[in-house]
This record gives sequence, structure tokens and C-alpha cells, in this order.
Amino acid sequence: MRTNEQHEQVDVVVVGLGPGGEYLAGALAEAGLDVVGVEAELVGGECPYWGCVPSKMMIRAGNVLAAAGRVPALAGLATATPDWGKVSGRISGEATSDWDDQVAADRLAAKGGRLVRGRGRLCGTREVAVDGRTFEARRGVVLATGTRPRIPPVPGLDRTPYWTNRDAMAAKELPASMIVLGGGAIGVELAQVFARFTCEVTVVEGQDRLLSQEEPEAGELAEQALRTDGVTVLTGARALRVSHDGSGFTVLLEGGGEPLRAERLLVAAGRYADVAALGVDTVGLDPAARSLDTDGRMRVTEGLWAVGDITGRGAFTHVSMYQAEIAARDILGQSGPEADYRALPRVTFTDPEIGAVGLTERQARERGLRVRTAVVPLSSSTRGWIHGPGGEGFIKLVEDADRGVLVGATSAGPAGGEVLYGLCVAVHADVPVSRLRHMMYAYPTFHRTVESALDALRAGSGPR
Repeated sequence: MRTNEQHEQVDVVVVGLGPGGEYLAGALAEAGLDVVGVEAELVGGECPYWGCVPSKMMIRAGNVLAAAGRVPALAGLATATPDWGKVSGRISGEATSDWDDQVAADRLAAKGGRLVRGRGRLCGTREVAVDGRTFEARRGVVLATGTRPRIPPVPGLDRTPYWTNRDAMAAKELPASMIVLGGGAIGVELAQVFARFTCEVTVVEGQDRLLSQEEPEAGELAEQALRTDGVTVLTGARALRVSHDGSGFTVLLEGGGEPLRAERLLVAAGRYADVAALGVDTVGLDPAARSLDTDGRMRVTEGLWAVGDITGRGAFTHVSMYQAEIAARDILGQSGPEADYRALPRVTFTDPEIGAVGLTERQARERGLRVRTAVVPLSSSTRGWIHGPGGEGFIKLVEDADRGVLVGATSAGPAGGEVLYGLCVAVHADVPVSRLRHMMYAYPTFHRTVESALDALRAGSGPR
């Protein structure tokens, strides 16, 4: 009920309308609650406008160009002339409606939710301030504010017109050259895409390999793929200083050597949750925290829930949506399973794709598990052999030898993210490895490599 223009009571306030926040606000509104969704930018968040969707449009286009380049080895002759305008036009026209969120805003309104544009901040238990207005939530507040690009404190960088993923997604023209700071998923995906459209790309990664959060074999495969596309990869390298002279960037590396020069500089050095900006100190939480700890029902504290990147479970849309469903049930007083992250999937959409679920071998050992592993190249399968050029990849399985179940797996190859599904089920459901071996795997598919990897687990060395 409205009490005055500046102070209003509602049932729930959702701060941040990315994929999880938008879903949650809509679901609660459809259930009959009085819901206010607060969004400072675009309804839908990072994923549809600057992340998952436009980047995959880029990747799809780059993969088509790569496929044309593989024709001579398999089917004759083909030529392809890269046209960045096709890519940027599809992103602005089809994916983002030129970065207009009216369709998403209307979708929320149709479900009964109310959109308030502005930056929301907690100002007490169950209270949110938005540009001079205060909303008091009878049931509670949900924080779903996502993450921001992490900009490393490299001297000179903050005084240059560097790009983040947002600038790359909105690029109307292809730069002639680009330096990428960061060799994680975003960095390697965009490096490969831009290189395939004839941009001269150099990746600078401080760790000793790309994709440092994944299996070493995944990083090696990604580096091999990027080098094949003409990308210069510098691992174990750190930027010492960055400058811009009006026409291009210069990056000096620690340890000396020739300076790197390029027309554009893309910063892809990870992301962070700006917890302090949310006023969490007003409800007794630490504003210096890197993320918000939640229980299995997504509760942070009394009357406060959190979903998505801000929970520290990974900056993935599917995690946010998963958590949003759980939070919606809890707010509505419905029963259901609590959050379970054992089988958290992630995919790096390079060519080849690199999908992974659960623990890496290193993580499993750090948890004190007795581990048995197997790595089998995709080329050992009939489908991998048939595929030929572009068919590089592997299956890696990580088994808890004491329980006889998989706790992690990596599926890399032309359909790495799709083959991952069955491995996700195995990890999530604790399907015994012995039972997985007693399945039939369709011939000739890439899934046959999973069968081979299961056999390799049994034939390989014992747990250690």
C-alpha cells in the first residue's frame, strides 16, 4: 500500500534484473505478490546485451569462417570473405534491438511486476532506497546485481580508452589489431573470434596457462586452437604499464622485451561483485566481502535473499536461473530441494568447445579424495576420426575411487558443451562408474569417447 510518494510498502523488492532477477520478479508477481524490480541499466542484464547471446553470435560467425577454411581438406574448394558488418548488424538488430530493453520490460509488466529504474541500495532490514524513494518489503529483498569487469591496477591503464566485453559486443568496426589482457573464458573466446575476422590478436595471461580454473589439458587445447587461428599467446606474462597515444595502445610487460602495440586493448581479467555498493552494512553484513554467502534456500540473512553472480558460485546465467527458482519457492513458502552445486556445468565456447562439470582433478585432490583419472583424445573415436580437421578434443574423467562415482569431467571437442550433458547427469546423480560402463553409447558419436574414458579408468593406474 502506498503511504506517500517517497515511502512505499510492497511484498518483495528484487534489486537487479539480470536473467535470475528478472525471472524471480516475474515468477513472484505471477504468484500474486506485489513486486518491484529495480534495474539501473537494461532489464535482462549482461547476458542478452553484452555477454552470452551477442558473444555466441560472434562465435557462430567465426566458426562458419573456420568451417570454410576446412573445406579443401574434405570437400573441394571454398572461399569466404569476412564481413564484420554482418556480425555487428545481427547483434544490434536481432540480439539487442540496439540495446533497447522494452520487450523485456513489457514482459515483466505483463506478469504483474513493476519496474523501477535506478540503483537500489539496502538502507535497513527489508528496505531498499532508489534515488530518493524507499521501498519497504513485507516479505523481503532479493539482491541479484551481478558482477562488473575487474580492471587490473596496471599503471596508465585507467587513463586509456580500453575495451571491456561491452565495447567488444558493440563494436561496429573491426580493429586491425588487439591486445587481450586475460586468458580466461571471455578473453580466449573473443580473441579467437576477432582473429578469425582477420584482426591481429595477442593474448597476455599472467598464469602459466590459459583457462587456469579448468583442467591443464583444457588450457593446452585452447592455446593450440588460438595459435592455429594466428593468435599470439603469452602466458606467464604480466602488463607493467599501458599507454595510448591517440591512435593505438602500447603495453610494456614485466621482465622487459619488445613492447606490444595494437589498435585496441581488451581487458578480460575477470569480474567482481560490488558488494559495498549495495548497503549490506545496514543489515549487519561485511561490505568488504567478495560475495554474499547464502544457505541452500538462497537466504543471506533474515528477509534477504541473493541469486546469481553475487553469490560467488560462478558468473553463469544457468546458475542465476537455478538459484532464482529456489529463492522463488522459498519466498512463496513452497517446499523443494535446496541448492546443490556438485554438478555445476560451464562451457568455454572456443572452437573446439570446452565443457566441464564438477571438480577438476586438482580440486578433487585438494579435498582429500582418492582420485582415479582418465584422459582419452576425441580422435580415438570413429566419429573423431571421421570429423577430421577441427575435430580436436578429449574426454577427461575424475573419479572418487572410494565411492566409485565421477566427481568431475571435461568434454572438449566440436560439440563439447553438448556431450557434457550426460556427464552432468552422472556427477549430479552419483551414478556408479560401473553402471555407466554398462550403458550403450550410440555409434558413431562423440559420446563413444566417454565409453573409452570409462574403460581407461578401469585399465589405468590405481587411485592416488
